[in-house]
Amino acid sequence: MKRRILLSFLMCLTAVCLLSFTADVEYQRGDVNHDGNVSVADVSSLIDYLLYGTWNDDPVNPELQDETITVNGVSFKMVAVEGGTFMMGAADDDPEAYDVEKPAHQVTLSSYYIAETEVTQALWVAVMGSNPSTYRFDLRRPVETVSWDDCQEFIAKLNELTGKQFRLPTEAEWEFAARGGNKSLGYKYAGSDTLEDVAWCIYNSNDEVPTHVVATLAPNELGVYDMCGNVYEYCQDIYGPYSSEAQIDPIGATSGDSRVVRGGYWGDIDTRNYCLSMRGGGPQDYAHESSGLRLAL
Repeated sequence: MKRRILLSFLMCLTAVCLLSFTADVEYQRGDVNHDGNVSVADVSSLIDYLLYGTWNDDPVNPELQDETITVNGVSFKMVAVEGGTFMMGAADDDPEAYDVEKPAHQVTLSSYYIAETEVTQALWVAVMGSNPSTYRFDLRRPVETVSWDDCQEFIAKLNELTGKQFRLPTEAEWEFAARGGNKSLGYKYAGSDTLEDVAWCIYNSNDEVPTHVVATLAPNELGVYDMCGNVYEYCQDIYGPYSSEAQIDPIGATSGDSRVVRGGYWGDIDTRNYCLSMRGGGPQDYAHESSGLRLAL
């Protein structure tokens, strides 16, 4: 009985779509998904709308939307990253990859937010009241010469000011976002196969002022900037070897004395260091002009 009712319902919806067909309008009235045809796909769209209140091309999680936050007059954007599954790390036969990038392994992540840009000097000053950067020529440049410990202090104060729970991204979150998340097109770098299109690096930076204003090159598939080049970005994780096992929301090694950095920086000579699977580590209390941060939420 229920099946006959459902079939009747579908037939009625199909009839509505087909009977509303008008050939001489720009979008056919039955063509609810505007693909140029009146078909079963339009019926599916109507069903989704009637049952769930959303069209089938809406985001999987309509509540997960980009968000702009303002702190003491400085605004920054957090980009929504829909959760998904990807292969993290480098393949065993990748001739450019270092051993620390292997083995490639399946990772599934929950949805989260990643900052559109690296934390700027302007935002750091707005939160901390001082600028530790070596290259201070423009407050729109990324903050650098900060340690992982410094970043934790900054985040704690930022959370007090905003009432939110900002943090550093996990290494897996960083790589997934850098690859373009579920929108990934498989680029070698974050948004392109041409390094200089998306990364401030030794081949396009100024020796006297090597860092650059954020978001001045092309973004990646998620609309996120500078995930390769400009400055290294700290991750939350302790640096350690990969496992070949599939993982869900991994948080890195359980012990160790180094923290993960990702993305390469303006002074890297070897282009391999800008690749999306490349990873490094350093003491969490050591600040260097090559290192900055990007927020997650």
